[in-house]
Amino acid sequence: MRAVTISEPGGPEKLQWTEVPDPQPGPGEVLIDIAASAVNRADVLQRRGFYPPPPGAPEYPGLECSGRIAELGEGVEGWSVGDEVCALLAGGGYAERVAVPAAQLLPVPADVDLEEAAGLPEVACTVWSNVVMVGRLQADELLLVHGGAGGIGTHAIQVGKALGARVAVTAGTQERVDKCRELGADIAINYREEDFVEIVKAEGGADVILDVMGAKYLDRNIDALAFDGRLVIIGMQGGTKGELNIGKLLSKRCSVAATNLRARPVDNKATIIAAVREHLWPLIEQGAVRPIIGRRVPMSNAAEAHRALEDSQVFGKLLLTVG
Repeated sequence: MRAVTISEPGGPEKLQWTEVPDPQPGPGEVLIDIAASAVNRADVLQRRGFYPPPPGAPEYPGLECSGRIAELGEGVEGWSVGDEVCALLAGGGYAERVAVPAAQLLPVPADVDLEEAAGLPEVACTVWSNVVMVGRLQADELLLVHGGAGGIGTHAIQVGKALGARVAVTAGTQERVDKCRELGADIAINYREEDFVEIVKAEGGADVILDVMGAKYLDRNIDALAFDGRLVIIGMQGGTKGELNIGKLLSKRCSVAATNLRARPVDNKATIIAAVREHLWPLIEQGAVRPIIGRRVPMSNAAEAHRALEDSQVFGKLLLTVG
C-alpha cells in the first residue's frame, strides 16, 4: 500500500507519498480501506518533529479516517466486512489502509458522505470530551472557543448551540469572523482588532473556555471566566509555560484542566467514543451538527494540504482523499 511518510523533521516538503508494508489487524482490531483522512494541527507538529506517535502507533501522521472495513481481527464483534465507518486513530490515517482497535470505530452518520465522515472523529471526540465531559457545559451558559474558524472551532460552535448554550469565538480575520457568525456563533471576535476579555466580561464572563493557545492566553482566559467557570486547555499554539494567578482562581472559584486525546489508552478512548455515539451522533443525524469541510486535497499532495492549514487558508476541516 501507499502512505505519507516523513523523510525527516521539517517543512511540508518532507512529506512523501510512498510504498510501505500493509498493516495487519491484531486481536480486537479491524483493517480499514481508507477513503479519506483529515489534517490536524497535531500532524503539523509531528511533521516538524515535536509530537511523536505513542508507542505501538503507526509512524505515519493522521489521527482520523473514514472508509470500509476490509478485515476483522480476532474477537471483533458488532462489525462486518464492508461496513462504512470512521475512526479515531493514534496515527496512520495518511495511508491507503490502517489497523485500528474496534472500540475506536464509529458508524458513518446518516446523510453524511463517506469522505466527509473523515472530518468527524477527532473534532467530535475532542469537543465532546472537553466541552461536555470535562467542562460540563449546560444550556444557557456561555462557551468561549478560541480558534473558532478551525476544525475544532466550527464543530464546537454547533455543539454548543445544539446543547442550548450561547457561543462566543475568536478568529483572526473579518471573513472568518463572519463565517463563524453564519455558523451560529452569538459573539464573534476578531482577536487582531478586539479584546476578547472585555467583550466576554461584558456578557457576564465565560462559563466554559475551550482553549488551543495555552500559555499566551492563560492569564487572559482566567480574566474572561465567569464565577465557577471552567477553562479547558487542549493546545499549545501560544506556548507551554505561563504564570497562573491562583488568587484569581480562588476569587472566582474557577478550575483549569488540560487534556489530550492521542495518547490515552484504548479503554479511555472507548469511553469517549461511546459517549459521542450515544449523545452526539443523533445530533449529526438530525442535522443540528454537520461536518464543515473547507477543502479536499488528494492524499498524495499532503504537503499542499499542510501548507494550506499553516497559512490559515481553510475554514473548517481539510480532507485528504484516497482516489
